[in-house]
Amino acid sequence: MINIMKKNFNKPEETQTQEKMKVEIVSIDGIKIQRVTVEPGWQWSKHMKPVVGGESCQKQHLVYVISGELIAKMDDGKEEVFGPGDVGEIPPGHDGRNEGKEPAIWLEILK
Repeated sequence: MINIMKKNFNKPEETQTQEKMKVEIVSIDGIKIQRVTVEPGWQWSKHMKPVVGGESCQKQHLVYVISGELIAKMDDGKEEVFGPGDVGEIPPGHDGRNEGKEPAIWLEILK
């Protein structure tokens, strides 16, 4: 029997906070979906690197941007700006930041 499943980010199963960053997580059928909110001025290399270590983020991200702008810069210097409605994949070996005047909010699918 197949059941309909429903979750809501107003009641996340898990919430993680770091300086200038909040991550709210729900999961359905073993797939985690997170809503990430980063404040203006947030940058992975300034705010996450001291927590996780390494020279750059080594996670792969599949993102859908809801609002604001997320800037991803690869270790080789290539840079991409993701804005509202953009769907993208960011491979390992990058820095991310929010240079805007409003929070950047995106959904991320974790397998």
